[in-house]
Amino acid sequence: MITPSALPAQREQAASRRVFRAATWITAAALLVKLAATGKEFLIAARFGPGVLVDAFLLAFLIPNLLANLFAESMNQALVPAIILVRREQGSAAATAISSVALAVSLGMLVLLAVLLAMLAPLLLPILFHLPPDSRQLTIHLFRLLLPFALLAAVASNGTAILNAAEHFAAPALAPVLVPLSILACLLLAPHSWGILALVVGTLVGALLWAALILVLLLRSGQPWFTLRWSFSPQLRRLFGQYANILLSSLVASGGLLIDLMMASWLAVGSVAALNWGSRFSAVAMTILGSAVATSITPYLAQRVAERDWAGCRQLLRQHTLRAAAVTLPVAALLLLASRPLIALAFQHGAFRAQDTHLVAAIQSAFALQIPLYVVSRIFYRFLLVLQRSHLVLACGLLNLLLDIVFNLALMRSFGVVGIAFATSLWMLSTFLFLAFWARRLLHQAERAEAPGGSRA
Repeated sequence: MITPSALPAQREQAASRRVFRAATWITAAALLVKLAATGKEFLIAARFGPGVLVDAFLLAFLIPNLLANLFAESMNQALVPAIILVRREQGSAAATAISSVALAVSLGMLVLLAVLLAMLAPLLLPILFHLPPDSRQLTIHLFRLLLPFALLAAVASNGTAILNAAEHFAAPALAPVLVPLSILACLLLAPHSWGILALVVGTLVGALLWAALILVLLLRSGQPWFTLRWSFSPQLRRLFGQYANILLSSLVASGGLLIDLMMASWLAVGSVAALNWGSRFSAVAMTILGSAVATSITPYLAQRVAERDWAGCRQLLRQHTLRAAAVTLPVAALLLLASRPLIALAFQHGAFRAQDTHLVAAIQSAFALQIPLYVVSRIFYRFLLVLQRSHLVLACGLLNLLLDIVFNLALMRSFGVVGIAFATSLWMLSTFLFLAFWARRLLHQAERAEAPGGSRA
C-alpha cells in the first residue's frame, strides 16, 4: 500500500525519469545533427581551406544566424514556460493564441530588420569586419542571400517550442539535421563552378525543409499552432516582458560572438575560419549536452514553479547539475588531451595543411575548458527564466560582454586568435558563478516565503 507521504517522492522519481528519458532522446538527436554539421565542416575545409572564401561566407552568415538565435531561439525560451502556465490556468485555446502572437511578432520584426540590413549592408559590414578588397563585394552579396534563413528558423523555432511544451522532444531536436545534410548534398552534387554559392543554396534549402518538417510534426501531433483569435491578456504582456529581457540578453551574448569574429578578422587571413573550426568539437559537445539537459528539464521546472513545489525544484536542479558535471568533465579532458590528433584526423585533407592543424588544435584546447561550465550554466539559466527573472540573465550577459572585450584585447596581443578562444572560456566561468548564485538565492527565498510564518514577496 502506498502511503500519502510516499506520493511526493514517487512523483519526483517519475519526473526525474521523464527528464532523463527526454534528455537521452534529445542528446541522440542532437548528436546526429552535430555529426552531420561536423561532416559538412570537414568537406568545407577540404574543398576551400582556411582562406578568403570561407571567411567571406562565415562573416556573411554571422548576422542572419544571430538574428535567428535572437528572435527565434529567444522566443522559444520564453514561450515554453508561458505555454505551460497559460494552458494550465486557461486552457489550450489561450495557449495557442499566445504562440500565434509570438510567431507574428517575431516574423514581423525579422522582416523589417532583414529589409533594413539588406539596404545597409554596403555600409554596415565594412564597419563591423575588416574585409579585404577582393572579398568585400562577395561578402555583401552572400549576406543578402542568407537573410531569409532567419525567417525560416523563426517558424521552425516557434513550432519547436509548442512541441516541447507538449513534451515532444526527439523529432523536433532531429529536424535541424536537414540544414547540414542539404549543404553536404549541394557541395557534393552542385557543379564546381558554383563555388561558395553552393553553401548558400544548401543553407537556405535546408532551412526551408526544417521549417516544413516542424509544421508537419505539429499537424501530426494534433497540437494547435496558429489562430486568428488573439487576446492581449496579462499573460501575453508578461510573455513579451520576459521576451524583451531574453532578447536583450541574447543580443548581448551574441555580441560576444560578433566581437570575437570581428577581432579575428583584424588578424591574418584565415583567422575567422580557424576560430570557427577550432570551436567545432567544443560546440558539438556544448550544444548536444546543454540543449539536452536544458530543453528536457524546462517543462518539469515550469510545472514545479506553477505548483510552488520548491523542494521539487531543488531536487531537479541538484540531480541534473551533478549529472551534467559528471558527463562534461571527461568530455572536456578528452578534447584537451587529444586535440591535435583529432584535428589532424578530421581536417588535415586537401587544402587544409599541417600548419593549419597546429593553430586549430590550440584554439580547440582553449575552447574545451568552457564545456562543463556552459552545460551546467544552462540549467540555472532555464530556472531563472521559469521564475521570470530574465533581467538577471540580461545583467549576466552585459557583464560577460564587457569581460569578453577586456579578455580579448588582453590575450590576443600575445596569443593571437588562440587568445580569443581562451577569453571565451574565462567569461564562461563568470556566467556559471553568476547564474548559480542567483538560482540558489531565489530558490532559498521562495522556500522561506512558503515556510510557516514566512512572508511572501
